[in-house]
Amino acid sequence: MIHSTTITVRGYHLDLYRHVNNARYLEFLEEARWGFMEQSNMMHVFDGSKLGLAVVNININYRRGAYNNEVLDIRSCFKKIGGRSAVMEQVIYLKDTDTVVADALITFVVIDIKTSKAVTLEGEVLDVLNGLLEPIA
Repeated sequence: MIHSTTITVRGYHLDLYRHVNNARYLEFLEEARWGFMEQSNMMHVFDGSKLGLAVVNININYRRGAYNNEVLDIRSCFKKIGGRSAVMEQVIYLKDTDTVVADALITFVVIDIKTSKAVTLEGEVLDVLNGLLEPIA
């Protein structure tokens, strides 16, 4: 499943150079991940459970500046599911173009909320994640 989130760049996203500050991209990507999880009904696996998600690594490549009032299209999908972690791919495009603004790989684990330790991906969690695998390109 590929999920798309649209964000309009606002003045408060900009830095002194009048383009989106690098740290803001992390917020954009997080907003898109929440949208993905809501649309895919992935969160039902965690509702009422003793499990949660924790980001353990983010690798981001900045390809082009984004400027005030530009509209960004953030596409998110799961790229890889491992035994204890999963990787989500996210690509930020200038809306209605193939111009890549940034791309990122986000690694996360499922944790036991009580112990804050990563758990093995298995059962319903693994089934749901595997059902969402679909590379962007």
